[in-house]
Amino acid sequence: MSTLLSVADVHVAYGKVEAVRAVSLDVAENEIVTIIGANGAGKTTLLNAIMGILPLKGRASFAGGDMAALDIEDRVAAGLCLVPEHRELFSTMNVEDNLQLGAFRIAKAVALRSFERVYTLFPRLKERRKQLAGTLSGGEQQMLAMGRALMGAPKLLMLDEPSLGLAPIIVADIFRTIGELRAAGVSVLLVEQNAQAALKIADRAYVMELGEFILNGPASDIAANKRVAASYLGFQHEGESAI
Repeated sequence: MSTLLSVADVHVAYGKVEAVRAVSLDVAENEIVTIIGANGAGKTTLLNAIMGILPLKGRASFAGGDMAALDIEDRVAAGLCLVPEHRELFSTMNVEDNLQLGAFRIAKAVALRSFERVYTLFPRLKERRKQLAGTLSGGEQQMLAMGRALMGAPKLLMLDEPSLGLAPIIVADIFRTIGELRAAGVSVLLVEQNAQAALKIADRAYVMELGEFILNGPASDIAANKRVAASYLGFQHEGESAI
């Protein structure tokens, strides 16, 4: 598999405070890579820097091209897309219009195929295509945010906490769809606090603490690591018996 995204020795700062330090990662074509870690570890900051929302110090390339001179729109046009944690939908617009906004850079014929693809992945969105986005459930809004990003036919989809605040049955649907994206040729960089679910679906994983990666490797190896299990995987079983 060829490398799609590569960042090396990346630093991201808010003023004088360095939030991400000396981070390197790569994502190959047809691969799901997850970054797990606690709140405040720097995961969202890193995604925002890769997207161009925050300034990035270091080396970054996408699809073989240097990203240094690319603004956000250029990165989207190159096939990089971010679904942010808070989804950022247009609540007073209906589902179909929100999706249409994701296709503003592509030809009409391609956009029609994108609608078919999104409605196949998320049949519930097709049922609610004339419903206002602000009246959708949390799970439906997450589907819409992902669907809007997919309308532009991205090569790499970056997802920031897609399971946040969702019921377990909806989380299962979201993660199943992420697996289907890989099968359809879309790579995924997934930031997720639900480490257990993320590691089950990912090919490789990075563990982030205080702005740095402390572990990385095949997701199965990371899941079997005792430190990771004690620090992160246990969070998924709060309230359950330890027996």
